[in-house]
Amino acid sequence: MSYMKEPKSSKFDRDPALASPLSAAISAQDRDTLAMVASALKDRRMRLAFQPVVYAADPSVIGFFEGFIRLLNLRDQVIPARDFMAAVEQRQLGRDIDCAALQLGLMAMQRNPQIRVSINMSARSVGYRPWMEILNRALQDNPRLGPNLILEINEDSALQVPDVLKPFMAEMREKGIVFALDDFGAGMTSLQLLEEMDFEIAKIDGSLVKNVDRASATKSAARAAIAMAQELGMYVVAEAVETEGEANWLRDAGVGCLQGYLFGAPTVTPDFRAFRHGRPNIAV
Repeated sequence: MSYMKEPKSSKFDRDPALASPLSAAISAQDRDTLAMVASALKDRRMRLAFQPVVYAADPSVIGFFEGFIRLLNLRDQVIPARDFMAAVEQRQLGRDIDCAALQLGLMAMQRNPQIRVSINMSARSVGYRPWMEILNRALQDNPRLGPNLILEINEDSALQVPDVLKPFMAEMREKGIVFALDDFGAGMTSLQLLEEMDFEIAKIDGSLVKNVDRASATKSAARAAIAMAQELGMYVVAEAVETEGEANWLRDAGVGCLQGYLFGAPTVTPDFRAFRHGRPNIAV
C-alpha cells in the first residue's frame, strides 16, 4: 500500500501574517492599540467615568455609581475599551488596568465618603500583588471604605478561577465589601459555582434588556435570568436601560435597580452632591 506524501509547508504556511494580509493588518493594529494602552497607563493618562445606578421604584434616588476606566491617547482622546479589553484579559496589562480603576475609584470614595461605588475587576487580579496591595492598603488606612465598595466581576471571568476567587470574596466580605456578577444571563452559567460564590448582586446583561418590553423572546430570557438571580439570593440590577418602556417592564418584573443612558451617561466630572442617595437592600 502506498501512502500520500505530506506536502512541504511553504513560508506562507509557517507565518500566518504572510499567508493573510488581513491578519497581518489586524495584528499590527492590535499591537498599536496595546502600545497606546501601555503608554496611557505609564503616563497616567486615565480617568474614571461614573454612571449612576438608580432605584427602579424611584429613579431620582441613586443606589450606587459604577466606575468605568477611560484611557487617553496622546491627543487626550479616549481609547475605546472594545478595542483592547478582550486582548488584555490574560495579560499583565489587564491587571494594570484593574489597578488603575481600583485606585481611581478608591480616591473618589475618599474624597466623597457619602457615595457607594462599583469597580470592575478581573478575577485574575486577585492573584496580582500590586492590585491586592492597593486594596488592602486603602482598607487599612480607611476601613469605612469597605461597606461603600462593590467589586464587579464578569461572569466568564468569575467562573475561570473559582478556587482563587471564593476565599478572596469570603475575606473581603468581612470588611463589608459587596460583589456583583456582571453580564448575568449572557452566557453559560454554572449554577453550582455561582451558588458557592454567593454573589450579592446580579447585573442582567444588556442583551436581555434591549427592547425587553416589546420582544417576546427577550422577555422570556429576561424573566428566566431575573428568576434565576432571585433564586440564588442576588439583588437584581439591569444595565443598558435606554427607554421608559424597558425601565417600566424591568421594574414590574422585579428588578431592584436600573442603569443606562436613560438615567445618565458615564461622566468623568460627576457632581455627586446633586444626587439623592439611597442604599439598595443588599445583604452583606
